[in-house]
Amino acid sequence: MHHIFPSPAKINLFLHVTGRRDDGYHLLQTAFTFIDLIDEVKINVREDGQLLSSQPLDGIPFENDLCYKAALLLKTYTGSTLGADIAVNKNIPMGGGLGGGSSNAATVLIALNLLWNTNLDNETLQRLGLQLGADVPIFIFGHSAFAEGIGEKLQKIEVPEKYYLLAMPQVNVPTVEIFKDPLLTRDTPTIIMPDFRECTQQSLKNDLQPIACKQFKEVAEAVELLSQFGKAIMTGSGACVFVEFDDQQTAESAKKILPKHLPSKVVRGYNSHPLHSMAKTA
Repeated sequence: MHHIFPSPAKINLFLHVTGRRDDGYHLLQTAFTFIDLIDEVKINVREDGQLLSSQPLDGIPFENDLCYKAALLLKTYTGSTLGADIAVNKNIPMGGGLGGGSSNAATVLIALNLLWNTNLDNETLQRLGLQLGADVPIFIFGHSAFAEGIGEKLQKIEVPEKYYLLAMPQVNVPTVEIFKDPLLTRDTPTIIMPDFRECTQQSLKNDLQPIACKQFKEVAEAVELLSQFGKAIMTGSGACVFVEFDDQQTAESAKKILPKHLPSKVVRGYNSHPLHSMAKTA
């Protein structure tokens, strides 16, 4: 029997690089919320213990896929004798700063924890998720949050559920190259954020955005085109860029103005991961 689980994208409402650890990891402050651009993760429990993909991602062997790594990690950690067939219907562009791969891995951890009856608590799942990538705990945490450290210290926030015009330049931005750029500012002052509304008075920005714009003309063009409607902010390390609107109609009107060669979509932000409420009631 196939079970289908939602796996949403996220956007970073800002992203500040505040320092660097001795081990080379960058210290960040960011706030993120989920958007209604959603992959579907299909899982079928296997009694034989095997982990297989019935729908591998283009060009990625299943053994290198984060979904497989997430399933294997949970199986190894819990000693479960069960297995799974895993397939993902992709709607979230890969390498766009929307966290699609991390979200898929988080969904696999949450879903298999339910289906295998391994009964790990949310904090344990987050710790496991961090082994797969810095963004994975965000999706297991399951709510809009302020994040610090390398992204693992999370504090729940309520973000006004706005509409966003999301531009998706057809370029894959390598995160490592952005962070390695010597022009990247790594000393943005830290902010204290007991409440998201206070933070909106700060000048919110993404410290990685100027670097991505310098390295990729497609990102620079997306920022320039969206800037006519408001403050254009890149999510993650790019390439996707968004601008906020209060209502769907205005966002859709703005979308019509964008040139056809720039893929774009109107999305809605929301605070709770759709799988979080499912997990609580399951």
